[in-house]
Amino acid sequence: FDQSLMVTGEQMTNDADLAYFGVISIGTPPQSFKVIFDSGSSNLWVPSVYCNSAACNNHDKFSPRASSTYRYDGKPLDIHYGTGSMTGVLAYDTVTVAGAAIRNQIFGMSQTEAPFMQHMKADGILGLAYPRLSASGATPVFDNMMKQGLVTQDMFSVYLSKNSAQGSVVTFGGVDPHHYSGSITWIPLSSELYWQITVHSVSVNGRPVACVGGCQAIVDTGTSLIVGPQSDISSINSAVGATSSGNDFVVNCNGIQQMPAVVFHINGHKFSLPASAYVRQSKYYGCRSGMASGGSNLWILGDVFIREYYSIFSRAQNMVGLATAR
Repeated sequence: FDQSLMVTGEQMTNDADLAYFGVISIGTPPQSFKVIFDSGSSNLWVPSVYCNSAACNNHDKFSPRASSTYRYDGKPLDIHYGTGSMTGVLAYDTVTVAGAAIRNQIFGMSQTEAPFMQHMKADGILGLAYPRLSASGATPVFDNMMKQGLVTQDMFSVYLSKNSAQGSVVTFGGVDPHHYSGSITWIPLSSELYWQITVHSVSVNGRPVACVGGCQAIVDTGTSLIVGPQSDISSINSAVGATSSGNDFVVNCNGIQQMPAVVFHINGHKFSLPASAYVRQSKYYGCRSGMASGGSNLWILGDVFIREYYSIFSRAQNMVGLATAR
């Protein structure tokens, strides 16, 4: 029995249903960092001692001098996310994720970070998308896990808890049957860059209201909401009875039970989101829709979707698997 071929689970903390992060370590002896496991990007980076941005000063920083396995690379790194950005420099070291030690993993050490990053609970980001998306051509963590034989199968799966509960987990090398029920629907990717799939339409009360004629979507653990083109998002929100207010769509908290489901039609299957899934409830802001407009034609199926559907990311088959989460 080879211990190194285990399916390993990485526990994640649910931060107010807005972000999910787990702890990894870099270097020898290990320096620990909280990172967002992000299927919508491909780089690993953490704050470093070379950074004096406000966002670095309130997070843990990597110190190269404290690691005996560190190797400097020096190539610059510049990443822009939907929110926030960072610049830095690349280096190599041993990275331990879910108990698996990945040798010579290339990663970014931040030198500057956008103010937004100050408000993240996580220190950095661990990207789980394809190598083609990786800034500065840095090999992604999961590619090295596959290459170094650290996973039994070339796939990872994600369960995201609801209502700030514990128990969220990324499973590297397989699936966790405890976290889904029924069968898995396999969906071929339409592009191997993001985890991108074709959605055929989005309907409310049996009527197509968005993505009519089909659209492209990415399954993105690093985005809180469901994001789509402005006209489509307005159309869905108005179909479910949410009213526009500034940048948000507002919902009557007392009417959530009566609101219809939003159904995504994908690969001949229906993926239904009840109002309890797509309405965000907060003490401070009341109730708002979890569907927001982005600046692009590419839809993002973020945490609002993944909380309902256990998501399996297969590099072996270049497919996404979706099953009812539990």
